[in-house]
Amino acid sequence: MSPEKTKTKKVKPTKKTSRKKPAKRSRTKAREVLVTGYPGFIGKRLVRKLLQTEPESNFYLLVQEKFVEDAKRYVRSFRSKNLERVNILTGDIADMHLGLSASELKQLTRGVTDIYHLAAVSYLGAPERMMKRVNVDGTQNLLEVALDTRKLRRFNHVSTSYVSGDREGVITEDELDCEQGFRNPYEKTKFLAEQRVRAAMDKLPITITRPSIVIGDSKTGEIGRFDGPYYLAILLASSPAAMSLVFPGDGGAPLNMVPVDYAVDAIVHLSEHAEAEGMTFQLVDPNALSVKRVYQLIGERAGIPTGRIRFGSGLTRTLLGGLSSALQLIPGLEQASRAPRQAIDLVNTMAIYNDTNTQRLLKNSGIECPPFEDYVDNLFTYVRNKLVQKRKREMDEDPLA
Repeated sequence: MSPEKTKTKKVKPTKKTSRKKPAKRSRTKAREVLVTGYPGFIGKRLVRKLLQTEPESNFYLLVQEKFVEDAKRYVRSFRSKNLERVNILTGDIADMHLGLSASELKQLTRGVTDIYHLAAVSYLGAPERMMKRVNVDGTQNLLEVALDTRKLRRFNHVSTSYVSGDREGVITEDELDCEQGFRNPYEKTKFLAEQRVRAAMDKLPITITRPSIVIGDSKTGEIGRFDGPYYLAILLASSPAAMSLVFPGDGGAPLNMVPVDYAVDAIVHLSEHAEAEGMTFQLVDPNALSVKRVYQLIGERAGIPTGRIRFGSGLTRTLLGGLSSALQLIPGLEQASRAPRQAIDLVNTMAIYNDTNTQRLLKNSGIECPPFEDYVDNLFTYVRNKLVQKRKREMDEDPLA
């Protein structure tokens, strides 16, 4: 895929705003919290963590109508009484006033103390128009509601490290607009959304977090959707051991991934840290492995000798053909044909993300990004089990298959 060379006017790195800060305080756990982004994988995990750790807080989940019943079942699944303090609002971030009634909107603006904004279209195969409507316009809609929210203590915007686009070299947390181009609509629209959030920092108490590629749980391997680097992991997990695989690029770029449990723990901790107001935090692996090393480790688990995993220039027919076949084995990925090429673009950029702000405010919190080597077995086992389960269902349906 050819990168979108959308250029942006170069400006000085955004600094901490001059908005008058409240006195440093101890954050109480009795909060009124609005969360967007259900049923996204990070959003679901965030809701679960908050419900389990804040027994006195009340929550508002903004959920599209088609996901309302699923949201109710999910909340009940890990604590039966949670619905007593969870108000599931049927709405849409992309609609004016979030698609809420006047009374619902009034309820939010009168009582909400904290907002976690995670709603976004991140699937790389989605149309750009849809991404703009949700990622950019939806963010603007929520900012407008936040401006009317009387008791708001923090607006937590979950961005992505890939707002850096096609930039290479060291990328700091305070940088945003550096005349970068964008390789796909996701990067472009998340950049535009973060621009709007930063522009509101003089009016709202904002914290921005930028996770890199969020992958499965470091303990269980569970992942909500198989995209990004998982396309390549699926290829390895489903390939015969004797098969040679050729990947594009030289494999030397860092593949920056973080497990979802680390991302959620860091987002919550920073959202409650008084000093984090007005700051941006990159949630990355401080010791990211190279692309080559990551897929060698996965290949070892698949029984593929290191010598059979090679890297070369260009996107080979072997790789695309293997991905096309492998994706058919995972439920829900049959229509994913537009995404693999864009996913591969993400793993061939020599970008190094500095996380000085993150490391400083997470210090002594017990929250650290674990080394990939420590949880790769859990990730691979989860992917392989999904493949096995899919194949078993097919065999049960057709014993002659």
